[in-house]
Amino acid sequence: MTSSDIDPRLLRAFVAVAEELHFTRAAARLYLAQQALSRDIRRLERELGAELFVRSTRQVSLSPDGERLLPHARRVIAAHDELRAAWAVQTRPLLVDVSVPIGTGHRLLGLARDEAPGVEFVARYLSGLTGAAAEILAGRLDVSFGRVAGLDPAVRAGLSHQPVCFERLTVLLRDDHPLASLDRVPMGALTGERLYAAAGNPATAEWTDLAKRLFAGRGIELVAPFPEIVGEEEFVRVVRKQGWSVLASTEFIEVPGMVVRPLVDPVPLSPVSLVWRKGLKHPGVDALRRVAAGVTAAERGLEVPAGSWLPEDDLALMSQA
Repeated sequence: MTSSDIDPRLLRAFVAVAEELHFTRAAARLYLAQQALSRDIRRLERELGAELFVRSTRQVSLSPDGERLLPHARRVIAAHDELRAAWAVQTRPLLVDVSVPIGTGHRLLGLARDEAPGVEFVARYLSGLTGAAAEILAGRLDVSFGRVAGLDPAVRAGLSHQPVCFERLTVLLRDDHPLASLDRVPMGALTGERLYAAAGNPATAEWTDLAKRLFAGRGIELVAPFPEIVGEEEFVRVVRKQGWSVLASTEFIEVPGMVVRPLVDPVPLSPVSLVWRKGLKHPGVDALRRVAAGVTAAERGLEVPAGSWLPEDDLALMSQA
């Protein structure tokens, strides 16, 4: 067998393990069973006649042959994705995750549909960018929106992103909560409070991480990990039953008996980028990028107001416009 006969699927498996240096994490990233991933790696090693990883009970590292293969494998995968996308441009819809039917992603999807009426955009409603990014890398989704700084660098390496805006953070409170009477809630007033920020949902890890950073040193407690809540109706039921206050964004679903209040002193920001698979060519992506750039310019979406809060790594990635 020659190198030209190698199944790109095996190279994807190799790159995932090479970037994660952990078979369990790589298998989760590819939505494979670990045994299946191990079989693919062994098959690739047999076909190449080389050991690609040095394995021990504690760690996995690239062998010299693995180091030599990695840049070639990445180029082959990128070329394969570009070829597949080029042939698919005229025949398949663009799968776009907007998380929920409100907010920046949902608005940009509507604008893109108006901008490119001949393109079919099919919406998906996943619960966070971490989960969506795994779907994008696996080829089951094309585009999503969210906080790219919260993604693992190995995952970011397979994605392209376009900064769009900063959304201001808010707090969702019971309407009888002492702070609900305020027009704006100072961060200092939340000292001693417990807020839900999706801890326990691996698909929204980037959001929980942002909350942990915001709460650190302020005496605000994160609600303990809770099983993933799927669907708007179930979210409303659980939040009301648990009596939680919730860290939220400016646009949020309506929860009966609860109110949304902006956070101030400082004003915490949540960065939103348009995210797609690196190398993907599709007129729908082009339309989304155009309307996103228009919104960013018209609304000065990437300006950071004085007195705001934003982690430095988020600011750095959002400055790469």
